[in-house]
Amino acid sequence: MSFMLIVTAGVTALQAQIPGSEAAGRWDITIAAPGGEQPAWLEIKTSGVSALVGRYVGPSGSARPISEITYSGEEETYEFSIPPQWSKGADLHVEFTFEGEQLRGRTTGPEGNTLEWTGVRAPSLEGESEPEWGEPVHLLDNELSKWEIPENSQFEMKDGVMVNKKSGGNLITKDAFEDFKLHVEFRYPEGSNSGIYLRGRYEVQIIDSYGMEPDSHLLGGIYGFIDPSVNAAKEAGEWQSYDITLSGRMVTVELNGTEVICDRPIPGITGGAIDSREGTPGPLMIQGDHGPVEFRNITIAPAVN
Repeated sequence: MSFMLIVTAGVTALQAQIPGSEAAGRWDITIAAPGGEQPAWLEIKTSGVSALVGRYVGPSGSARPISEITYSGEEETYEFSIPPQWSKGADLHVEFTFEGEQLRGRTTGPEGNTLEWTGVRAPSLEGESEPEWGEPVHLLDNELSKWEIPENSQFEMKDGVMVNKKSGGNLITKDAFEDFKLHVEFRYPEGSNSGIYLRGRYEVQIIDSYGMEPDSHLLGGIYGFIDPSVNAAKEAGEWQSYDITLSGRMVTVELNGTEVICDRPIPGITGGAIDSREGTPGPLMIQGDHGPVEFRNITIAPAVN
């Protein structure tokens, strides 16, 4: 498939008169951090005929709503603040400018540290034709030869099952993929948590959530973005399965044989993504830095057209 960039913000004539509305749209952000680049994502939307609102995803956590983005026409700057999500402290404060179809900004975190970043318009990822699927490729063997294994990995193979004993490093496939069909079988103990990142950017949640109300942060959800239609989770300790189809942004998720997400667009990257370069192929990543989990029968059928 080929990827095409979003070239319009999709606002009405009245909304286009809102000061600063030319920056409306979705943005893939790269943060210049001391330890290396970090990904983030920003959505800017018009609200009615007078305001800018949006959503933000940082290097960790999930999408958070922005109640108001203020724009100073005199200085041509935008800014907003959002409260901390999974930590305590001051609000996250973001300031940026819109320059030649790029955003340039800085983010001040709860600890007072400020990081510079740039943003480019996110690609639409609309394919020109329906994918044709190749033969499934098995991703597990005794040597985990198809995976990049970090030094702090806690994954190991036991009798055909890949076991993550405790919190450690994330596993990333050596190969990158565009569109694909993925089959994964997994099992976790009570209270555990993991996840599978499609193209290394979009987390399909794995977490003990039997009997809970459907939610994007629970089993079957695209983390922080798409709720499953029903909770098809089994109890902890039972083998479960995902069958996932990803074509461009469009995702379909079957959990334990029940379709819980049907051909829905994923708006942007989720927290913990490897990067924000959505227009490029990416690997699978299995989260190993949370709780214990087991995997077996992981296969992927990439698109061949």
